[in-house]
Amino acid sequence: MVTTLAIDCGGGGIKASVLDGAGTMRARPLRMPTPYPLPPALFVKTLLDLGARLPTADRVTVGMPGMLRRGVVVATPHYVTRAGPRSKIDPDLLAEWSGFDARTALADAFGVPALVLNDAEVHGAGVVAGTGLELVLTLGTGLGSALFDGGTLAPHLELSHAPVRWGTTYDTYVGEVERRRLGDAFWSRRIRQVVDGLRPVFRWDRLYLGGGNSRLIRPEQLARMGDDVVVVPNTAGIVGGVRAWDLV
Repeated sequence: MVTTLAIDCGGGGIKASVLDGAGTMRARPLRMPTPYPLPPALFVKTLLDLGARLPTADRVTVGMPGMLRRGVVVATPHYVTRAGPRSKIDPDLLAEWSGFDARTALADAFGVPALVLNDAEVHGAGVVAGTGLELVLTLGTGLGSALFDGGTLAPHLELSHAPVRWGTTYDTYVGEVERRRLGDAFWSRRIRQVVDGLRPVFRWDRLYLGGGNSRLIRPEQLARMGDDVVVVPNTAGIVGGVRAWDLV
């Protein structure tokens, strides 16, 4: 049976576990704060050290924020900053991360095949049914997104960087800083308004709301979003690490 080390890398924390072929966790998940500043070399070392605390695996799946193409970083929002989300961008980190071949670096470090995707894409792999058009939005430090058509992962779009209101982006508009400022009730209403605004853009068959903050959406606002909108557990960011290999 093939085992997978699945690592979910966020702006505020990194989680990992080892999964069996069915996607069942074979070890209690570990979590640690995301260290900053975080150049690529430290990123690889951090994941390697975290993986060393878990049972050995035959392959590794990593989900991380930003846009990646074939495991190469095009852009990442948090890891280029000096002190984490919303802090100042470091030009040297920006240069180091741009074009970083994360898949090759991690495969070499772990000595096993590696798959590196956007974190929302791995999250989606753990929940999509594989029929129709399915959109995954993850709510955490910012906004993550992934689109699946008939179970096939579509090319990644950074919806989080699109403008929404007052010249701000979705990443800021529904992110953790705004949730804390607004409180869960008003933030939940904002999430519903975002869902209503995106519905005619995607015409999805099913929308999944995941990420660490999805559980904070108020039931009355979720009920108004429609039966085609489902909240899914944040553990999908790990358990999707197996199925992700079949969807790309």
